[in-house]
Amino acid sequence: MTEEIKIVANNRKASFEYTLLEKFEAGIALQGSEIKSIRAGQISIQEAYVDVENGQNAWLIEAHIAPYDQAGKFFNHDPKRKRRLLLHKKQIRELWNNVRIKGMTIVPTKVYLKDGRAKIEIALAKGKKAYDKRATIAKRDEARDKERAMRVR
Repeated sequence: MTEEIKIVANNRKASFEYTLLEKFEAGIALQGSEIKSIRAGQISIQEAYVDVENGQNAWLIEAHIAPYDQAGKFFNHDPKRKRRLLLHKKQIRELWNNVRIKGMTIVPTKVYLKDGRAKIEIALAKGKKAYDKRATIAKRDEARDKERAMRVR
């Protein structure tokens, strides 16, 4: 059995803004027009975040899934509605405890299709300070310069 994975959306800004500590894979509870829109690549998770309410449920908030054109006016969805994430209770409790006690946040890093189902990769993250971001930029520039020098030779 082969797992086919098609990455639909990436949140590249998340790894720059946050130090990503632990990653989780979650399913998303979607409506019919939403999954069709995701399959067409019409999703943005740039401003999205995950909220855990009282250690019971995890919700994806501010993710934009564009309305599906063929669904019509009455069968379409609200583009910015909050969507429930499908995780095990143990994982939800772990996320809740880290966010509540240690002052971390949960950010979505990518959305992909795995065996025809929409999955989202979320990460437990800690915000970077300004000097950490500058160090990341410096490392990236150094690696780019090194790569250029190797290519010229």
